[in-house]
Amino acid sequence: MSKAWEEWTEEEVTSFQDDFLTWYQREKRNLPWRYNHDPYRIWISEIMLQQTRVDTVIDYFYRFMEQFPTIQDLANAPEDKLLKVWEGLGYYSRARNIQAAAKQIMEEFNGEFPSIVDEIRSLKGIGPYTAGAISSIAFEIPEPAIDGNVMRVVSRLFCIEADIAKASSRKPFDEAMRKIISQDQPGDFNQAMMDLGSSICTPTSPQCESCPIQSYCQAYREDRQTDFPVKSKKLKPKDVYYVAGIIENKHQELFLQQRPETGLLANMWLFPLEEVTAARFKDLQEQYDPSAWDLFSSSLVAEDSPDFFPEQAVVWQKKVLGEVKHVFSHLRWHILVFYGRSTAALTIEGQWVKPNDFENYVFPKPQQKMLEVFENNLADDKD
Repeated sequence: MSKAWEEWTEEEVTSFQDDFLTWYQREKRNLPWRYNHDPYRIWISEIMLQQTRVDTVIDYFYRFMEQFPTIQDLANAPEDKLLKVWEGLGYYSRARNIQAAAKQIMEEFNGEFPSIVDEIRSLKGIGPYTAGAISSIAFEIPEPAIDGNVMRVVSRLFCIEADIAKASSRKPFDEAMRKIISQDQPGDFNQAMMDLGSSICTPTSPQCESCPIQSYCQAYREDRQTDFPVKSKKLKPKDVYYVAGIIENKHQELFLQQRPETGLLANMWLFPLEEVTAARFKDLQEQYDPSAWDLFSSSLVAEDSPDFFPEQAVVWQKKVLGEVKHVFSHLRWHILVFYGRSTAALTIEGQWVKPNDFENYVFPKPQQKMLEVFENNLADDKD
């Protein structure tokens, strides 16, 4: 592999840095974690921004900082409270990791966020990118922060053919970034890379005419922008099919189950789920027409009731309230939502909860979607 960055002279590197940083100072985004160089705020923002859009993160960031203004507050917080603040962001292992790291900081670094790259890397949940972002922005250490945006910019800048989907491909991007990163303003440089990749050097239809580093870009000169970055296709997530039971008792409480302590959506609360085959899922869709019945009237009869959760004393409504879909990194959940009323005690493990108390329970995104389906049916029934 040719290393075009090695051919740049010191004068070219300096010129590139000056042009790029001048653009950044003029165009940088006004984001709440950029108001100062507090490593705690930078850390939390970077973890939140993983797999999540900036516009979504801003409100979560404000709420998080209001609830946990210091590392000590985060370390001492009950996990349920932390996950409730995180609710809706997904990838909940991120929240658990930052709390584990906060406890590390309290125990191993006397409550002070470490300022050495290797020590930052030692914290739970912090990899090379996040360590580079924190060390450069908070402590002005010239450490690259290489994420997908940066790989895209750098791959076009130097026509790097390495497949960015492979972990082994990180090396050329790291070498190139260490060649061109500003030694005096590494934090601004890394953030300029992030901003450029998100606004101009986009995955499709890059806005090359507006690019501040166009004259330095090898892919632009060769008219090969869309050839980069090189990325092999990811495996499609596996489809998994469920029936969800929204069960109500005579006290107008709904039944919730808590997920296991480990694994997907650990410790979170959902309506009961029963996995079914794709064929069974399709049969239920076709058999129980969502437009056939009103919610709380003639549909609630025992005869010919759907036969899921068979051991439970529940009379099921003979219609689908709706369908929920949710994609994880490796799984795609398909959920048919049904409503039923209990006629006796349930034998499955869980809790009866009044809807007004839902704010005390951590709901993952699939549960929020199921609840929305139920509430929409309630509203329709009252119209």
